[in-house]
Amino acid sequence: MNRFDRAMAILLLLRNSKIPLSAAELSRRLEVSKRTIYRDVEALAEVGVPVYAEAGRDGGFKLMDGYFISPIAFSVGEATSLLIGLALLDRLRAKPFANELEMARQKLLAVVPDYLHDILRQAEQLIGFEDLPYDVFHPEPAFAETAQSDLSEAQVITVFLQGILECCAVEITYYSPYGKAQRQYMLVPNGIIWDRNHWYLAGQKIGHTGSPSLWRADRVMSITRRPQQPIQANTPFQVTDWLGRKWLDEAISNWAEMSPVVIRMTPTQAERLRRDWYFGHAQFETVAPDAVLMRYGEGTQAWVFELLRWLGHGAELVEPHAWREAFIQEMQAVLQTYQAD
Repeated sequence: MNRFDRAMAILLLLRNSKIPLSAAELSRRLEVSKRTIYRDVEALAEVGVPVYAEAGRDGGFKLMDGYFISPIAFSVGEATSLLIGLALLDRLRAKPFANELEMARQKLLAVVPDYLHDILRQAEQLIGFEDLPYDVFHPEPAFAETAQSDLSEAQVITVFLQGILECCAVEITYYSPYGKAQRQYMLVPNGIIWDRNHWYLAGQKIGHTGSPSLWRADRVMSITRRPQQPIQANTPFQVTDWLGRKWLDEAISNWAEMSPVVIRMTPTQAERLRRDWYFGHAQFETVAPDAVLMRYGEGTQAWVFELLRWLGHGAELVEPHAWREAFIQEMQAVLQTYQAD
């Protein structure tokens, strides 16, 4: 490791450490002498890096609070990986900090060697990401048909992220296409999740206990930061606790109480549905060696019938019992189509 790389390594170690790092600790991590560490720290100070030493048993070197390291020392691989990430971000339907995206790309291009500059500048022509295919079994009404808002989804997630970074509350007006109503909420912003081309905001309602709630960003009609209301999370938020669509377990259970649907099917059919991103969160109960009951919630009859037709022979609608006659008539109409030949 040459002197420049070593100085950068010291800078990164100090920047990422919450406690002072002693010369002994730095020399151990970088496998050099303490004298070398002192020389490198002195060199950093000479070029204006605000590094200082704290005395005492737990003392060591620290950077002044708020010091930000400019991205001036990316390797080719580091810069390339970030540009690929920007290309992926650019393909999303809604992008946080969309106005800053192009400037970030230009800054990264400025730190790569000339022989790579022209190639990486054409990243959009070289690196492709397919759009998510339409999900025919889980349709939803187009948002434009349910509400009107001049606020873009990108603006919503940008303001929400700013609330997280500034540790302040946000106030949203949220539209529910199911209740056909708008309501206002004051939230502690916790995190964001991207799923199936939609952004979800994880936020704790101020004045309420329990877990945070998820709010779909394209249904937010307005959002405002409230810097005069600083917040502090009661419990640490881990976005990994929400991945795997764990929130759907509780949601489908609640929907099953309101609009219960029960379908009897074969074990093979049940296994296929268990792998589905949505139906996999339904309740499955083996009631016989050749029969499984799937319980979930759905109030739209046509969507349930579509699933039954796709499952085919071996699937039977158990509940709602009132829908059985309508499905029988639909199947008889299909049968007549074939009998006409």
